[in-house]
Amino acid sequence: MPTRRSRAALVGAALFGITALALTSCATDAGGSADSEIVWAIEGANLSAGHMDPQTSQLDVSSMVQRQVLDSLVFQEADGTFSPWLATSWEVSDDGLTYTFELRDDVTFHDGEVFDAAAVKANFDRIADPETASAQAASMLGGDFYAGTEVIDADTVAVSFTQPYAPFLQAASTALLGFYSPAVLADHADELKAGGPGITVGTGPFELTEYTPDQEIVYTRNADYAWGPHDGRPAEVETLRVSILPEASVRAGAVQSGEVDLASQLPPNAATDLGDAVTVESKELPGLPYSLYLNEKYGVFADQLVRQAFERAIDVDTAVDSIFFGQYPRAWSILGPTTPAYDASLEGTWPFDAAEADSLLDQAGWTERDADGYRVKNGERLSARWIAWTPVPDDRAALANAIQSDLKDVGFELVREVLEPGAYNEQYGPKTFDLTDWGFSGVDADLLRSHLHTEGFQNASQVSDPAVDTLLDEAVATTDASARAADYAELQQWNAEHVAIVPLYVPSLITAVGTGVDGLQYDLYGRPLFYTATAS
Repeated sequence: MPTRRSRAALVGAALFGITALALTSCATDAGGSADSEIVWAIEGANLSAGHMDPQTSQLDVSSMVQRQVLDSLVFQEADGTFSPWLATSWEVSDDGLTYTFELRDDVTFHDGEVFDAAAVKANFDRIADPETASAQAASMLGGDFYAGTEVIDADTVAVSFTQPYAPFLQAASTALLGFYSPAVLADHADELKAGGPGITVGTGPFELTEYTPDQEIVYTRNADYAWGPHDGRPAEVETLRVSILPEASVRAGAVQSGEVDLASQLPPNAATDLGDAVTVESKELPGLPYSLYLNEKYGVFADQLVRQAFERAIDVDTAVDSIFFGQYPRAWSILGPTTPAYDASLEGTWPFDAAEADSLLDQAGWTERDADGYRVKNGERLSARWIAWTPVPDDRAALANAIQSDLKDVGFELVREVLEPGAYNEQYGPKTFDLTDWGFSGVDADLLRSHLHTEGFQNASQVSDPAVDTLLDEAVATTDASARAADYAELQQWNAEHVAIVPLYVPSLITAVGTGVDGLQYDLYGRPLFYTATAS
């Protein structure tokens, strides 16, 4: 069988200036072929910094790669409905407090441990344990609403909450609430953040068999896999090799040259002109768009007029269109258009208006200017400090420069600090910054609870508003879709006036796929799924 495998050390040194592997794929039959391989290039820059465990990491990339290992109770279809996976069926109690799942009885972990109700309880209790510090996963499990998991019998488990928790099925379909072997949780839980063979052990279609931090992750086909969503067969390919290439241009060049089979997390400029042999798949992400979070409990953003002026001073349309080649739409709301409960009525309601920004700053008392043209009040310059988590992609750096320039035009100084994770967390923890930035993908609008609730673990803006808390509490507690949509619409309208968060653009997960890959699927976040993928 012909292959294009070559294990030469320096692949494309002249092209990329890095060490990589020349990679292969070959056609495979339904049972998988011993030498069939798909090579997937990702950014993956922060995985080695303790982000190999989706139960504790907030980074999307953690869930993206570990989906290969971690299965879920249910699978969310493209239309938003749920179908069986590790659970064959489920029921919700009349009071909405308890979800009871009937589990498959034929599932084993990669280490031979049995998947059963006790394994579900062990994982969920680990996520809920404050010592785990799981943050996002704990929030998706209901946070303080989680009352516990009860083993009814080996194949029946009941998950209970102190109040109705509407987003639970969606959360239970993600890798963040996926399942590790109970043996790993008992003996190696403290090593899961670092990950690796014998540590990252699940029930998934692939087993993690090799891991070289900052270089590659190797997943090997689980030949016993018979419980996946839909057809339930083992994966078609023997090996899924994840090549960690932080530079977008390198990932794009690698897929164009055929050195990798597909490359994800590409910015628009790197995904253009890759040639006819490459198909570019762009999946607009649901959730909270890439945004700026204005800290209203620290510095100048305590004044709503200043927050409003800051927002109106940024020419978002021009910057986003030019920097992202028209591939990303500018954002108007704190939910993206593909998110249920998105309020389209906000579109066009806060266009760039430097004159309005000037007027708002005048009203706020920032009427004088210093020698550099920046506004001054009571001898203090109008200045805000933006902390950013490294690494920063070139396109986001260009966007930051455009924002700084726009703000300078109205006399607003914006000082940006790009910090290593440790230094960033030193300021993020006590909230000693003026603003920061990120996007946050999620299918359920309940993600706003972590960002806007007084107790939200991602409340970088330090919002503390009883009315906002009430809306978020109401929305999470009802299964009435229209009532939830109304609450989330009100929250979006509230932010448009209050300006705790300035949404900038709606990102897509862009993946470039070479001609040798067929049968690739994507989840609702745009992440590649390899259950049925083949390579030739």
